[in-house]
Amino acid sequence: MPIMPWSDMLSVGVASIDEQHQILVGILNELADSLQAGIDDWDESVALTKLVDYTESHFAFEEGLMRRVGYPGVDAHEQEHRLLFQQVAELMTRSTAGERVGTQALLVFLRDWLTTHIMGTDRALGLSLNRMGMR
Repeated sequence: MPIMPWSDMLSVGVASIDEQHQILVGILNELADSLQAGIDDWDESVALTKLVDYTESHFAFEEGLMRRVGYPGVDAHEQEHRLLFQQVAELMTRSTAGERVGTQALLVFLRDWLTTHIMGTDRALGLSLNRMGMR
């Protein structure tokens, strides 16, 4: 069972962003599946590396798009992106240093962050892009 099933409620109304969000959700679910299958050390998980790499690429896409169209909330949006990476980097550093960081806590954190970000900050971006004619 996926930790975060995709639904139309997560749509921001811009196809390119929605497609990337669906991929992110899929990778998060892949990570949850791999951890549930017995990979205890999440910082060595291939799925986590894939999630971090794709998230970085997706954020670069969104930020480039926001800058190109002159989106007024770009600075705050980018700050949210940077904060996520700082939080994940901190968790990985703590794990590498030997601190036991729970995989379930990581999954819940990522699911909740992604849901909140998509349904709040990204939805506002989508509405603004829709007003500019982007679908």
